[in-house]
Amino acid sequence: MTLAPILLSNWIIQLHTLAACLAFVLGPVAMLRRSRDGLHKLAGYGWVLAMAVTAITALGIFELRVIGPFSPIHALSGLVGVMLWLGLRDIRAGRVVAHGRRMVQLHIWTMGVAGLFTLLPGRRMHDVLLSGTGWLGFAGAAVIFGVGALFLWQAQPRANAARSGNFPLFKRGSLG
Repeated sequence: MTLAPILLSNWIIQLHTLAACLAFVLGPVAMLRRSRDGLHKLAGYGWVLAMAVTAITALGIFELRVIGPFSPIHALSGLVGVMLWLGLRDIRAGRVVAHGRRMVQLHIWTMGVAGLFTLLPGRRMHDVLLSGTGWLGFAGAAVIFGVGALFLWQAQPRANAARSGNFPLFKRGSLG
C-alpha cells in the first residue's frame, strides 16, 4: 500500500478521498448503533457531512470523461445530495425505518458500488490499496465489498425491531 498516488494528486482529489474514506468508516458505525444513541447521532452527522463533501468534491474531478467533461459520478453527486436530504427529512418526521433504509442503501450504493469502481486496475485507488494485484486484487475487493453490503443490508432496521429498539448489533455500552 502506498499513499503516493493520492499525495501527488491535486487538493480536490485529496479532499475527496479523505471525505470518502471517512464516510466509509463512519457509515457502519452509525448504522450498527442503536438509534437515538449518542454515538449513532455523532457518527451519523459525521457521515452525512463526509458524504456531502465527497459528492461536492466529485463535481470538481474530471478525469473520467463520458459526456464532454462529465461522467456518471457527476450525476451520482446530485443523487447523493437528494438522498441525504430525504434521509434527514425522514428522521425529522419520525420515520425511523424509512430513514434507516435510505441511509443504508445510500451507503451501499456509494461506498460499495461506486467505491468498487475506484478499485478497478489502472485507477488511482487501485494503485493505493491493491498495487500489483491486478484483476485478482479487484476480484477479492469485490467479494469483500459484497459481503459487507449483505451484512449492512441484513442489519438495516425493520419496522417492528425499530420500534422496540432491538435491531442494532452493537448495543449501548458495547463499543463505548
